[in-house]
Amino acid sequence: MELLTSIFSAFGLSASAGLNAYIPLLVIGVMDHYTDWLNLQKPWDTLSNPWILILLGILLIVEILADKIPAVNHLNDAIQTFVRPAAGAVAFAASTNVVSDVHPVLALACGLLVAGTVHVGKAAVVRPIVTATTGGTANVAVSAAEDVTSTVVSVLAILVPLVIGILLLIGLAFLISWWWNRPAKT
Repeated sequence: MELLTSIFSAFGLSASAGLNAYIPLLVIGVMDHYTDWLNLQKPWDTLSNPWILILLGILLIVEILADKIPAVNHLNDAIQTFVRPAAGAVAFAASTNVVSDVHPVLALACGLLVAGTVHVGKAAVVRPIVTATTGGTANVAVSAAEDVTSTVVSVLAILVPLVIGILLLIGLAFLISWWWNRPAKT
C-alpha cells in the first residue's frame, strides 16, 4: 500500500508542477523541513535546505507575477516549457524515493512526462482558448486558479495521496468517455 500511495503522491506533485513549477517543490521542501509528514532521502533532501526554500520562494513570486501580466505570461509559458517538466521530474523522483526504491531514471521520466503533458495542455490549449475567447481579460483569473489548484493538489498529494489516486481514476474515466463518445470524422 505504501508503494501505491507513494506513486499517487508522485503523480499529483508532478502534475501540479505542470501548472506551476515552484509550488510543488516548495511544498515538498517546507513539509520535509518543518514537519514529520515527509522525510526526503538524499539527494532530494536538498529541497528542504533553508537557502533552497528561499530561492524557491523568490522564483515562485517571479512566476506568479509574470503569469499575471499580459504578453509576459506567454513569454513565461515559453520559458516554463523547459522548467515545469524538469520540476515535475524532480518532484516525482523525490516523492517516490521517500517510501520506495523506484529506479531514478523511471521516476524522472514519469515526472517529466506528466508535468510536460499538463504544461502543454495549459500553455498550448487552455490559455490560447481563454485568451481568444475573452480577449485576455480572464487570464489573470485562470492563472490564479491554476496556482490555487497546484497548491491544493501538492498538499493533497503529500497528506492524502489516495485522493490523488481517485482523481486520477476519475480523470482517466472522463478521458476514455470523451474519446469513446467523440463524433466520428466523415
